[in-house]
Amino acid sequence: MSAVNQKVVFISMSDMVGGAENVLLMAACASEAPTIYLKKGASGRLNIPAGQQVQYATDKSMSAGFFKLITLLKPYRSGFVIMSTHPYLNAYLGFLKRIGYLRSKLIVRECTSVFTRYTGLKKLSYQLAYQLGYRGANLVVCQTGLMRDQFLQHVSFVPAQKVIVLENPVNLQQIINKAESPLNDPDTDADFICAAGRLIPEKGFLILINAFSYIEKQYPDLKLLILGEGPERHELTQLIEALGLQSRIILKGRIDNPMPYFKQAKVCVVSSIKEGFPNVLLEMMSTNPVVVSTLCAGGIETIPGILKAETNNVNALVSVIKKALDEGADDKTDIQQYLNNRTPEIFINSLLKSFHSLPTMNNL
Repeated sequence: MSAVNQKVVFISMSDMVGGAENVLLMAACASEAPTIYLKKGASGRLNIPAGQQVQYATDKSMSAGFFKLITLLKPYRSGFVIMSTHPYLNAYLGFLKRIGYLRSKLIVRECTSVFTRYTGLKKLSYQLAYQLGYRGANLVVCQTGLMRDQFLQHVSFVPAQKVIVLENPVNLQQIINKAESPLNDPDTDADFICAAGRLIPEKGFLILINAFSYIEKQYPDLKLLILGEGPERHELTQLIEALGLQSRIILKGRIDNPMPYFKQAKVCVVSSIKEGFPNVLLEMMSTNPVVVSTLCAGGIETIPGILKAETNNVNALVSVIKKALDEGADDKTDIQQYLNNRTPEIFINSLLKSFHSLPTMNNL
């Protein structure tokens, strides 16, 4: 059943660049469906193609976006399939279904394993949101088998048959095209290792920086470039200075198009400690034959053609990065096939096929 024949609408928290936001945009473009954003970002926004139908609830606060979303949902209250991908937004839409405001079917996608990633009050707030809203979802989409297992362990009130696994899509041709952009950055004149992501503890950049400190003497011209911005910048900068590696480890900040960096890098590295699934890994695999990743998410252990390291382990990361630097890439045929099986069109059609093949879902 083709996605373009379905009445689908996508709801997203904002149009700021992020893994979950990218997945939803790819699915919306592949299905030629409209997207509603709760909040319009001030900077660092997604590159939304011309002609793609979008609406914004607000350009002010996210809370205002939640409030105004109710009005924007009026044309989609019945007869549609609604898809969203952030736990609070998923729960909000599920609650609107439970009270009868929405009669359309609701598919919610898990963007991370919140119950294993967070603790304290934040975890409690998620638990409350799931209790209030997730009973209203017709289908829950997890990125990996591990994520599904964790979801069912912590959200026992959602029937297992309503929770499926569907791997994230990757727009291979778009990534390849972006990678062809010229890279005019003197930091890339010599060999470099490239990592990318928000500067937060979960991304494991402290581990990566420490690992690089054990490698750099053997490769005196090698640099480490970390693309991204976030609250951990000060701590990372302090560590770099303590190691005396200010000229070798560069925090590049937010980069609108990281693909040329990935393509030109000697090695691309995902150093995360815990992820739902790192979409940046797929982008790196699409542009560079030499990729290292920690086993930070379910499913990474079976990905062909990349080198893997234990999470949160400096020595393991040192060993694998050195192997990547010294030996380069293996045969990339399997990687190409792996990526070809994850197109946005395959993703959205598989999703809707799964939805319509489970008749019990349509009775809610």
